[in-house]
Amino acid sequence: MALIKLANGTVHDPANGIDGEVRDIWIEAGKVVAPPTDPDAVVERVHDLTGLVVMPGGVDMHAHIAGPKVNVARKLRPEDRRDNAPFRRTKLLRSGTLGSTPTTFATGYLYAGLGYTTVFDAAIPPLGARHTHEEFHDTPVIDKGFFVLVGNNHYVMDQLGRGEFDRVRAFCGWLLHATRGYALKVVNPGGVEVWKQGKNGMTGLEDVVPGFGVSPRQIVTAAARVADELNLPHPVHVHCNQLGMPGNWTTTLDTMRAVEGHRAHFTHIQFHSYGGGPDDQGTFRSRVPDLAEWVNAHPSATVDVGQVMFGDTTSMTGDGPLGHFLHRVTGRKWFNGDTECEGGCGIVPIEYKEKSFVHALQWAIGLEWYLLVRDPWKVAMSTDHPNGGSFLAYPEICALLMSRDYRREVLKRLPAKLKDVCTLPELDREYTLQEIAIVTRAGPARMLGLTHKGHLGVGADADVTVYTPGADLRAMFELPRFVFKAGKLVVEKGEIRLAPYGPALVARPAFDAGALPHIRDWFEGAYSLAFDNYAVGSEYLTHGETVVSCGERGA
Repeated sequence: MALIKLANGTVHDPANGIDGEVRDIWIEAGKVVAPPTDPDAVVERVHDLTGLVVMPGGVDMHAHIAGPKVNVARKLRPEDRRDNAPFRRTKLLRSGTLGSTPTTFATGYLYAGLGYTTVFDAAIPPLGARHTHEEFHDTPVIDKGFFVLVGNNHYVMDQLGRGEFDRVRAFCGWLLHATRGYALKVVNPGGVEVWKQGKNGMTGLEDVVPGFGVSPRQIVTAAARVADELNLPHPVHVHCNQLGMPGNWTTTLDTMRAVEGHRAHFTHIQFHSYGGGPDDQGTFRSRVPDLAEWVNAHPSATVDVGQVMFGDTTSMTGDGPLGHFLHRVTGRKWFNGDTECEGGCGIVPIEYKEKSFVHALQWAIGLEWYLLVRDPWKVAMSTDHPNGGSFLAYPEICALLMSRDYRREVLKRLPAKLKDVCTLPELDREYTLQEIAIVTRAGPARMLGLTHKGHLGVGADADVTVYTPGADLRAMFELPRFVFKAGKLVVEKGEIRLAPYGPALVARPAFDAGALPHIRDWFEGAYSLAFDNYAVGSEYLTHGETVVSCGERGA
């Protein structure tokens, strides 16, 4: 097999301790390999990267790019598509519309154009798994996977209420097989079911879900334990209760404490870090220092940020009651979805404005998280695309993190009282290129348990992004010089040169198959779909799948 050589680049590969060293990278059959020792080895091509910055391909661990709610959002917002020029079909590219919810082909092209090669959809109801895999089939370049919603699943809650934890563990293991999913996700555990019953779904941790006899605390604790006992590559992915509500930081801290002793990832943490009282904007403030202190002190906890960026976007969430709350606050159109026995969702257009005190504080809180978590390996870049903003904002976030002067320039445009309710104006920390490589690549890959992603060591997938360094940091990250996917040049100076399709990333944990008869009996009495028709067949994985190991974990 012929070799490809990426020569003389300035490499940032944090997972292997390489911080700005000039090195060569050798690629064979889509993988990074050791330098050849055979003097007769055939080198197919050499790319001279002298003076250029080399990083692994980007890894976005929390976005919404496929599945039922994303497709509904595309339909809900035709104006979002009309206002943005589409991708035109060419001999290489398929057509696609843009906006806050790009279509499938456009999503792949745009991520690749930023240097991202691996993306996870963060919230898929099991009944939406087929739909999601079909959209993955049409999403080029990137490898992709999804997290399966279990926090309001009727079987999970019913069995926890009966004290049958072993059945819950077996069910979650079977569910990952059936959906060809990657990890377990809880969204407003118990609260979405309460909302579906016609009550206020902004529940606290101790509120009991009517009809199930189980609390959000019990659900999230059980999900964390299940993820550990199934040895899943990624821990439970937690969307806490009371997202977006003033004063919700105490619920967030209680949730963190509830899963202590287990691995846990807390997602779009910006939306869960608010002080203040309900219906009193004057008391709205950041409580990031308190929460970041807890994260700093607990090695098994990680976060992604959910950074709010100013502009028009679309809120879409598996948190149905939150969608209704935003509809009432904004007065804009609203979609609500109810997935039988599994969850719900809400979709609302939203515009984040610099002159809005609340929106400005949300922006500042996100940046506080990046700057107050001391270890960058514990925090991943996200906008909760498209909830806080598009993933296309990642270059802007990089610039904000790397330049305190730029942050202060933006702060000058925002409401003056921000300085009284958050610590951002006082924070001098500036990210290095190495730290950017951690929060956008190496860190998310490690959090996801992807040993073949996020680094450039021997055996890694040859996903490589090459940037041209410059004073304009945003421009640097917006326009990679080269992007390689599995060793193939897919982007050059912003132009798509090749559009391969990456596989689905799935986890297949071992589980107690002895529980299946009980699951089947319960299922047949609860669902409108037959049990035998529920699992996703291999025919939905047109571009194949990569099974990520569920290895034995220490205590």
